[in-house]
Amino acid sequence: MGATGLSYDIVSEFRVPARRRADFEAAYGAESAWADQFKHAVGFIDVKLLRSEGCPERYLTIDRWASDDAFNNFQRAFAAEYQALDAQLDGIASSEVCIGSFDECIVA
Repeated sequence: MGATGLSYDIVSEFRVPARRRADFEAAYGAESAWADQFKHAVGFIDVKLLRSEGCPERYLTIDRWASDDAFNNFQRAFAAEYQALDAQLDGIASSEVCIGSFDECIVA
C-alpha cells in the first residue's frame, strides 16, 4: 500500500473570546482578508475555518496548498504583506498555536 499526496495543509488552533468571535470569523473565513492574500499565489487551494461544537471559543484554520513548495514560494513572494496582515489581526484571538503541517493522502 502506498500514499499519494493530494494537498499540503497547515492547521492552526485559535482561542477566541466570545466578544471577538464575529471579528475572528470575518477575518479568517473563506472569504476573508486572510484568504484573499493567498488567492494571488500559485498552488493555493482554499482556507477552512472550523469552530468546535463543544467549546465555541476554540477554532481551527486549515490553509490548503498544492504542496509545501507552493506555500514556501508564497511566503517568499508575499512576506511583507503576510506579516502586515498577521500584525493587523493580532489580538483578535487570545491564543494561537500552529498544530502542524500535514500532507493529505489516500491509501491505495
